Amino acid sequence: MLRLTILASGSSGNAALLETERGRWLIDAGISARRLEERLQATGVEPASLAGVFLTHEHADHSRGLRVFLQRHSLPLYCNELTWLALGEEERIDWRRLETASRLELEDLEVESFPVPHDAADPVGFLFHHSAGTIGVLTDLGYATRLVLEKIGLCRALLLEANHDLALLQADSRRPWSVKQRILSRHGHLSNESAAQIAAEMAQRKLEAVVLGHLSEDCNRPELVERAIRDHLEREKLAPLAVHVWTEHAPSPPLCWE
Repeated sequence: MLRLTILASGSSGNAALLETERGRWLIDAGISARRLEERLQATGVEPASLAGVFLTHEHADHSRGLRVFLQRHSLPLYCNELTWLALGEEERIDWRRLETASRLELEDLEVESFPVPHDAADPVGFLFHHSAGTIGVLTDLGYATRLVLEKIGLCRALLLEANHDLALLQADSRRPWSVKQRILSRHGHLSNESAAQIAAEMAQRKLEAVVLGHLSEDCNRPELVERAIRDHLEREKLAPLAVHVWTEHAPSPPLCWE
């Protein structure tokens, strides 16, 4: 059994729960510790039952609740050294080094990290290999490098960033041009169209389901994301994927594979 639940996903907070028959882990902790606890309990999971937290990078929308949550529940943190140093955390946190491009065996999982282009210290994507298949986590990147596409080609399911609709971002009056440039840069965030291109390419390999997340509240809408994915699949004459779009406001129903 392999199960993924999105606890929060958006520009202001990201966290997911990965479960197997032998363990439970958080992926990122970008909402407060209290909200993390509430959302875990809403899915029937007690925080004390977790085996650890994986961290993609140090930005606040992925690490906001990390320190308090780890200290409350005495959990290990898995991340690379540059991310750990960028967090500036105290030594009493149980840090387990998981260097970029390395692999780690934990219970019935093999965890693999790989580099992604984003404006953080050493941001990564994750592959969680299991007998039921491979789940990929790919959020916060400006574009998909050849390495990224090679890695996620193994995935049966993929959590993929779809941060913004290009027209809504360009029309947004609250963001200065410098911020828009950062978002649109090769170390920024994926647009709906970019996410759709990635999903369509992976649909020609092993991908069965894609979960679109990290949506901007101001510059995106779930229906725009779904339309971009489905239109791209239709243009390429590809079989439909299972497409799920989620935001930060409530936990998703669990997605399960056997």
